[in-house]
Amino acid sequence: MRKFLIDTDTASDDAVALIMAHRWQDVKVEAITIVSGNVSVEQGTKNALYTLEVCHASTPVYIGCAKPMLREAVYADWFHGEDGMGNMHYPEPQSQARSLHAIDVIIDTIKSHPGEITLVTLGPLTNIATALIRAPEIASLVQRCVIMGGAANTLGNVTPAAEYNIWVDPEAAKIVFHSGMAMEMVGWELSRHDAALTQSEMDAITSIGTATAKLAMDCNRTAVAASSQIQNAPGLTLADPVAMAIALDPDIITSQGKYFVDVETTGILTRGTTVVDELNVLNKTPNMQVVWSINVQRWKEMLHQCLR
Repeated sequence: MRKFLIDTDTASDDAVALIMAHRWQDVKVEAITIVSGNVSVEQGTKNALYTLEVCHASTPVYIGCAKPMLREAVYADWFHGEDGMGNMHYPEPQSQARSLHAIDVIIDTIKSHPGEITLVTLGPLTNIATALIRAPEIASLVQRCVIMGGAANTLGNVTPAAEYNIWVDPEAAKIVFHSGMAMEMVGWELSRHDAALTQSEMDAITSIGTATAKLAMDCNRTAVAASSQIQNAPGLTLADPVAMAIALDPDIITSQGKYFVDVETTGILTRGTTVVDELNVLNKTPNMQVVWSINVQRWKEMLHQCLR
């Protein structure tokens, strides 16, 4: 069994990604850690616990950093709804988060399984950066780190230049990007265009009839509207599930390359921009595997497979 550690700011697309991880046969999710991002850590914890109950999973959940390292918390209710789950306002989960802090759990989990952990980050990188500051040695112990974040030399989704997860806490992203971990950047653009779910594809998922399929579509109601109205998408963009699909099956990647990637932290117009040195004009050692494209058909097949 592959061992996953998932760090998430659980909102609607994160919930779908969590379902996928818990339905993949050769993956065991060791822990879920919650970071501030789409919603507060309190709401993100509730959303994660509720999603696990629908999955009939008992993965331990731990609360992490309640705000970015140097900036105030900013939430994405304009995309995910006030509750992060499409304004469905699901009932309180029956279970609770564990008492340990997420930072301690991240460090201890990686150290307890050296070279075995696939770290999947679905939100701002505050928890991961804080763990690296406290225990920099964990960077070399992570087998693989799949980062849903950034935009590889393309437009952003929260500003013209930046993707939301990186923009929320660019200082944390910069620390992680320069940590030396074996990292893969899955930009939000991989969920756009043909990778977005059309209305007929969403209807097909709803018709599966399982509790997980229903949750996946219902909790993304506000995201569907935001995808089309704000992002001019042909349907529902699911950035976190696309990243999870890559974590679960790297073979869906059709184009990738290793580059030097940095994060803008001081720019007024470019805060949170992920600068990919695609042409190696800086002559710096590559630090990031950048995913350029995926097999869209296979991604959608994986989503269906996990929601049955």
